[in-house]
Amino acid sequence: MKRSLVLLCCLFLGMGYTIAQTISGTFPSLANQTLSLEGTKGFDTYSIGSAKADEKGQFSFSYSPQDYGVAFLSGEDKKPFVVILEKSGVRLEGQVLSEASSIRILEGQENRWFEQYTQEQGKREQALSAWAYLQNLYQVEPLFASQQAPNKAIGVEVMRLQQEDGQFISTLPSESFVRWFLPIRKLVSSVGAIAQYRTAELPQTIAAFRTMDYSDPRFQKSGLFRDVFESQFWLLENSGGTLDEIYEKMEVSIDAILLSVGKNAPLYNEVAAYLLELLERRSLTTAAEYLALSVLEQKQVVLQPRLARQLEGYRAMKVGTVVPDVQFAGDILLQGKPITYPTRLTEVAAPYRLVIFGASWCPACTEEMTQLIPFYEKWNKLGLEAIFVSLDTDPTAFKAYSEGMPFIAYSDYKKWDTKAVADYYVSSSPSFYLIDQAGKLLLRPLSAKQIDAWVDWKMSGDTK
Repeated sequence: MKRSLVLLCCLFLGMGYTIAQTISGTFPSLANQTLSLEGTKGFDTYSIGSAKADEKGQFSFSYSPQDYGVAFLSGEDKKPFVVILEKSGVRLEGQVLSEASSIRILEGQENRWFEQYTQEQGKREQALSAWAYLQNLYQVEPLFASQQAPNKAIGVEVMRLQQEDGQFISTLPSESFVRWFLPIRKLVSSVGAIAQYRTAELPQTIAAFRTMDYSDPRFQKSGLFRDVFESQFWLLENSGGTLDEIYEKMEVSIDAILLSVGKNAPLYNEVAAYLLELLERRSLTTAAEYLALSVLEQKQVVLQPRLARQLEGYRAMKVGTVVPDVQFAGDILLQGKPITYPTRLTEVAAPYRLVIFGASWCPACTEEMTQLIPFYEKWNKLGLEAIFVSLDTDPTAFKAYSEGMPFIAYSDYKKWDTKAVADYYVSSSPSFYLIDQAGKLLLRPLSAKQIDAWVDWKMSGDTK
């Protein structure tokens, strides 16, 4: 019986089921500090563990196969060092985690490849941008255009650098994580230089983003999900052309992303929600509307309720739509004092009206109101009136919160069950809706600063 148990234990150990890999290091400057190790999963990170370095700065973490991929190792200063958690384990030594050049990889082949490529590729990127500048100079400027030999030499060197980059990656084992990871990381890190110095590479770079397999499980462990989408849409914004042309490019990219994740329902929901947040944050309303309608019209994936409601808000509350009237049920206050008129939104006599949904318990609302209220006097003189729809449930809290507002505030104390919340498809606070005198939706701004920019552009011109 004992022999059977020993054999069974040996079998499991041999198969790697119970042996956890370790990442260890010696960093004298981190002596007696508590370090943290965070893994990556999709758009998020999670804690793998914490460990205290001894008086010599030595530490060790254990990690399991589910943690393989990109992770972040940081000390008490919270400045992380990017490390790849690999099957063979990792051992480091150095001084400061935030200074990669001071760190030596003692064990961990994938980390050695990553370190070597990162250092060399950074220098190649600098050289490529410099050569691209000179190449443009020698091709466009009359002073240099006749110099064929330098122009040809530049082209040869650019090709050599590009080939050298590809050759390094091609030598890596096909099953290694870094062989897949490095080209994507390079793509993400190079968009700024491409948009500014190497515009000839724009078409192939945009195409590379569109042909990615975003459902690849390795993406979940890459720490690149956010960067891939942020970089892609930043590049599209800065790719040149009219605004309509830029939106057309974004629509093609949105279609490609949704198609890539379309068979994975959880991932589809996660990616669609992040894209919506990204487009809203960048004030790319037209692209956000296109995304919303595309996701709502597909039949393959069941949408999560909150996401479906957010998207439905774009269909029901499109710019140009006449919005529902708002009945000021409950308490109506002006600077904290009760008033009896107006009793509904349509009774507010102003060329433009800003409907604000928020609450005293919402930190983001307080932050935005702190920025919004100083703008109000200017807006009001130009013909914009604001109406605050409170999601508070406590009359005392609502009264205290609205005392500092120089415009109408009302609350029926029903929070998310307030009728206006349902009518306007409000899913978060604060939420803003800018409408004209006829009740037509003009803008769904995301911040007080965005509203102020619109006022300066549109309303200041109206008064001239």
